[in-house]
Amino acid sequence: MSENMNKESPVPSKEQFVYRVFESIAKDYDRMNTILSFGRHKAWRRFTMKMMRVRPGDSAIDVCCGTCDWAIALAEESVTGEVVGLDFSGNMLQVGREKVDERGLGDRIRLVRGNAMELPFPDNTFDHATIGFALRNVPDFRHVLREMTRVVKPGGQVVSLELSKPTWPPFRAVYYVYFRHVLPLLGKLLAGRYEQYRWLPESLVHFPDHRELARIMEEEVGLADVRVYPLTGGIAAVHIGRKNEKAEEEGSG
Repeated sequence: MSENMNKESPVPSKEQFVYRVFESIAKDYDRMNTILSFGRHKAWRRFTMKMMRVRPGDSAIDVCCGTCDWAIALAEESVTGEVVGLDFSGNMLQVGREKVDERGLGDRIRLVRGNAMELPFPDNTFDHATIGFALRNVPDFRHVLREMTRVVKPGGQVVSLELSKPTWPPFRAVYYVYFRHVLPLLGKLLAGRYEQYRWLPESLVHFPDHRELARIMEEEVGLADVRVYPLTGGIAAVHIGRKNEKAEEEGSG
């Protein structure tokens, strides 16, 4: 985590604001995710895992792991491989730790409090690097994708499951009304948090759509064979890219 994370400033940076948001909503995060996505986020993650084809013994890091649902899924799929869950919110990790321990996975899932912008791991460490519903929240998503690429082994996968922008105009109009107006009100009614949930839809405004994100992953980050799967009319999307062995060789030259 950045050294200035907890320092007060008149105008908080994006990083500081996101940190405060997730520290404040940690205990309600799982319940609100289920309600606000109509339970679809669980199906989206199951689909993503199916497309990833994690093998027994594979290692993985789940960046911005939140309350550890994806880290748990990765550990269960890999059977014997080590999984790291990294997040900068201590409150989110505390909720995640309880879930990990309930499933008896404490010896296989290591939780680390850290910054997605500076992953504290050597190059070529993991078979998979994932990030779920957090890429739009980081200070520089291109840099985070490069960090994820750095820590996976050549041939390993970098995977993002993220909210996106619906492709069909009539559905997009209805979706934006829900996302910008109904969602914050539900956040206020069900979790007592209005500003935090009002900010979440705003975080999507300047985030690229699924086609542009795929281009960035290939052309700017250097991932190969990027596959894109729009989900539920495009309100979410899965991106899976592979670390190219040639790119690794060029980067070390």
